[in-house]
Amino acid sequence: MGRTIGIDFGTTNSCIAVYEGGEAVVIQTGEGPRVMPSVVAFTPTGDRLVGIVAKRQAITNPTDTIASIKRLIGRKFDELTDETFNVSYKIVPDSRGDAAVNIGNRDYSPPEIASMILIHLKSRAEEYLGEEVTDVVITVPAYFNEIQRKATKTACTISGLNVKRLLNEPTAAALASTDATERKKIAVFDFGGGTFDISVLQVVNGIFEVKATTGNTQLGGDDFDARIVDWIISEFKNDKGIDLMEDPVAPQRIREAAERAKCELSSALEASINLPFITSGDGGPIHLEMSLTRGLLEGLIKDLVDKTRPLCKQVLEDAGITPDELDSVVLVGGSTRIPMVRELVAEEFSQEPVHSVNPDEVVAMGAAIASSVLTGQRKDLVLLDVTSLSLGVETLGGVMAPIIERNSPIPIKRARMFTTAVDNQQIVGIHVLQGERDFATDNRSLSRFELTSLQPAPRGVPRVEVTFAIDANGILVVNAKDAITGNTQEMTVNPSGGLNEEQVQKLMKDAESFARDDKAKLKLVEVRNTADQLIYECQQILDSHDYLDPVNTAELTKALEELRVAREKDDRVDIARICKSTKGSLASFKNIAEMIEDAVDEEKEPEVVILDSEDDDDSVEPQL
Repeated sequence: MGRTIGIDFGTTNSCIAVYEGGEAVVIQTGEGPRVMPSVVAFTPTGDRLVGIVAKRQAITNPTDTIASIKRLIGRKFDELTDETFNVSYKIVPDSRGDAAVNIGNRDYSPPEIASMILIHLKSRAEEYLGEEVTDVVITVPAYFNEIQRKATKTACTISGLNVKRLLNEPTAAALASTDATERKKIAVFDFGGGTFDISVLQVVNGIFEVKATTGNTQLGGDDFDARIVDWIISEFKNDKGIDLMEDPVAPQRIREAAERAKCELSSALEASINLPFITSGDGGPIHLEMSLTRGLLEGLIKDLVDKTRPLCKQVLEDAGITPDELDSVVLVGGSTRIPMVRELVAEEFSQEPVHSVNPDEVVAMGAAIASSVLTGQRKDLVLLDVTSLSLGVETLGGVMAPIIERNSPIPIKRARMFTTAVDNQQIVGIHVLQGERDFATDNRSLSRFELTSLQPAPRGVPRVEVTFAIDANGILVVNAKDAITGNTQEMTVNPSGGLNEEQVQKLMKDAESFARDDKAKLKLVEVRNTADQLIYECQQILDSHDYLDPVNTAELTKALEELRVAREKDDRVDIARICKSTKGSLASFKNIAEMIEDAVDEEKEPEVVILDSEDDDDSVEPQL
């Protein structure tokens, strides 16, 4: 049995944590920061890159670099619009009409791309722990629907992770930011790169009970970036008469600059945007130089930020409380660093929000704490979450009949009795829906199945009991039963992002193979990084001791040249061996240099102090 970790799979960045030593510990992702960009790239040479290395090469490889895949999970192709999803890579419909990503001559489902990120996180966790990781508590936006939750679980399955629980992100944040012994009511305002959630929880003696939740799964920092990009391109076109969207590389450079400017304006009043050689004209290269003020940014994104206002009011109404009854409001997600967002929260909840927790790490830490509850490490916590959207079936006239209302506590099981609409009807179609609209066509279709072999009878006589059961992960099982004959039909709503079970199993095997290759490549990258640092150090010390003769420097110079040659090879063992040899030569060189410096110091004449007088009377002035 392997270890259980907590993962915050985010739109922009992802984070991993583990519960050990009585606390949640964030695991470094390997590239330096404690969060990893949720980016996957396919290089022209056939390599697959994940994380910071994938993000760094996005400018030169925009069409084969995939970011913000979380916004595609569980979504139909015809749901996407340019306004809500602005990317450089190609999005296509698969055979079921689900959104997929086209790279080269192959279509990738969103769960498959997501699994590549999860595999990398899993590998990092195993390196840190020194043992196999088999289980995970992974977080999802509270307002994710059934299809999006199932697709996330499928991504975990492909990556070799067994999902112990799908945990709503605001609930995870509450776990990590609130003392379990306290008695309080809190709101969690979660505004990330791609999604927005707002939840109200009550904490009483270790029981975390979600009272209400709502949100928007297509609202986040990515939308702010898109507004800035549009502004930059429009201003440049007005000034230079050139449309940068027609350039294959410029838009990606502008996206990165827009994101940097947005981050800078969280603490500064003005940010400079400088992109040299952005394009060329008749007179030669053209540079992009402009400045973005905080006031202008707020004007660009005000309508997007204002979309959170009615949701804040709605969640309080659903929870049956007023802002005055809240003890605190916790901010989660990178977008909450924007001053305008914090001002809105203070205004809507009549109090200054809490931003002492790290908004990028708190969700992963909460997932790790939840894992400790499931593994028995902690017995003082109880999680009571809710379903974010209503679930029901389609009835006569295309009307949705709810069976489980939104904000119902989960796990939950509820049933409702239905009858037939036609005389002698022997087959009943069950169309499972999710949403808050009255008509079926306005809600999300989850699945369809049939209950057969009904006894012929006038309409209105048969009784069909439809039961919905939701587990702690928010996964739905639907059962239809003929009350007269006892015939039943049951199914787990199993939308897996365009993948059937056979495809999932194949991708799992492919992922295992890729994991071995990825680990080998990762080790090679790490040893090359070590070589680069050693080469730099050797060159620096050689340059700083230029007074030494060639005999003293010969060994280190030779070792340095060997290391430079080895650095370009793909033999990790050979590079590591030469690194070790070079370190020995470097240590020897330092010893020689120190010995020579000591000898030079000994040859220096001692400082001579000439006394002007033998008289030590303090009244005698020293002579010049």
